[in-house]
Amino acid sequence: MDEVKVVVAHSERATLRVGDVFLKVDADQTRIDAEVEAMSLAPVPTPKVLWRQPPVLAITALPGATLGRLGGPSTGSPAAWAAAGTAIRKLHDAPLPAWPGRAGRSIVSLVAELDDECEMLVTNGVLPADLVARNRQVAEAALRPWTPAFTHGDLQIAHVFLDGDEVTGIIDWSEAGQGDALYDLATFTLGHEEHLDDVIAGYGIDVDLDVIHAWWSLRSLLAVRWLIEHGFDPFAPGCEVDVLRSLM
Repeated sequence: MDEVKVVVAHSERATLRVGDVFLKVDADQTRIDAEVEAMSLAPVPTPKVLWRQPPVLAITALPGATLGRLGGPSTGSPAAWAAAGTAIRKLHDAPLPAWPGRAGRSIVSLVAELDDECEMLVTNGVLPADLVARNRQVAEAALRPWTPAFTHGDLQIAHVFLDGDEVTGIIDWSEAGQGDALYDLATFTLGHEEHLDDVIAGYGIDVDLDVIHAWWSLRSLLAVRWLIEHGFDPFAPGCEVDVLRSLM
């Protein structure tokens, strides 16, 4: 019998791997519905849906390997990172899904969330005030009008699989929907700035680097407290707090 491996687990959802099958358990059926719909629409390789029995979604494993993870060493050639950039551009150019995604939150809601989070981080002594203030300033560049694109919404490098220099699939689409394309690019390169030029080369058009840096700050500021409360360590080398320090 295949071993059951816990891929990720916290109070909101869990993912298990049994052989070549992933079982995603999510109490929020809306997220599962969005994930299945997004995978059916995305013009890039995605896992095959085997069956659904709420709150469980069973999907196939993807061939290949990821380029790494946040806080860990990155792998892959410049061509592999560029290939990921090309796949991301293909997604962003696709017809829009009908719903907003994680990358599509309004400027008003983002500002309110960001200001509340920054205040809590300082008041509770989680991060130094100067670190929070500087990154809140950097984050301002992300708070601007943008043209909606088909976005993944949680495009960590651990969610993109490659075999050599070919993208074999992208997983975890529960945050997908209409959103800011640069949010995806920033998420994919978070903590791996050395590969940003390769990704942009594959993406094929110039992007505003100040906005990429802004999303690094904004995403990290919003993530720190949630990660701590759910058993993760944003203070680990190369993770969110190091990203914030790098932008000082």
